Amino acid sequence: MIRSMTAFAGSEIEIGNLTLTCELRSVNHRYSDINLKLPERLRFIESDLRTQIAAKISRGKIECSLNYKKQAKDGQTFIINSQAVDALLTATNAIERQMSAPLAFSALDVLAFPGIQQEPETDKEELAAAITTLVKQTLVQLHEVREREGAQLKLLLEDRCHKMQFYVAAAGKRLPEVLNALRRKLKDRIKELVSEPNFDRLEQELVLLAQKLDISEELDRLHTHISEVLRVLNQPEPVGRRLDFLMQELNREANTLGSKSQDKDMTQISIELKVLIEQMREQIQNIE
Repeated sequence: MIRSMTAFAGSEIEIGNLTLTCELRSVNHRYSDINLKLPERLRFIESDLRTQIAAKISRGKIECSLNYKKQAKDGQTFIINSQAVDALLTATNAIERQMSAPLAFSALDVLAFPGIQQEPETDKEELAAAITTLVKQTLVQLHEVREREGAQLKLLLEDRCHKMQFYVAAAGKRLPEVLNALRRKLKDRIKELVSEPNFDRLEQELVLLAQKLDISEELDRLHTHISEVLRVLNQPEPVGRRLDFLMQELNREANTLGSKSQDKDMTQISIELKVLIEQMREQIQNIE
């Protein structure tokens, strides 16, 4: 199935007094590039997350952001760090002795100081399981978005393949007329230059020239490559790199078609093919 490399997904989950959020962004990239943005408290699971994401996404630049918010729960109690309070009050008394007019402060002021309140510990295994579940469901959403965009890309590519097949068929129909016109042109030119031409020798030269200018092989290869693109578009595995290679081969044959051509209609067909190939190449850069 064709998947786009550009997508976004986000989800959240609650565990204890924490609300965990996960955001996944992906853009096109030649290889797999995974970047994680984690708060310090969640650093312990970085390696597992990288493995989890790499197992599901084979190509693209992926940015995974994890964050958490503390939520007040019914019946929640504050845990006070008594040692931190004692240290704060000792330091305050020492400062007040040097002040001419000490200022009073309340218990709420004390609670606002860093380290006074202690957060209830969340079991790391439980937290890791919750994060794994969160990232898994976010990856599912990301895949859905990538597949929807991929379906649109597939339609665009198939449409251009069918247009290319039309031009290749038109070139095949035009080829005999091009070769006959070339043969007549050369014969007429030689008649002008030679009073008694050797037509047997001339015919041999014409055959060699026709073989040199024959584009039937290029047309056959174009047809084969287009059929392969259509086949690959229906494969279940990631196909972006294979499609990119096929675009190179198609472009090579279209260029050869144009360079061999001695006919303006053939030259125009070559140009139309290269335009379609370039359009496809731009779209394929975004396919996993």
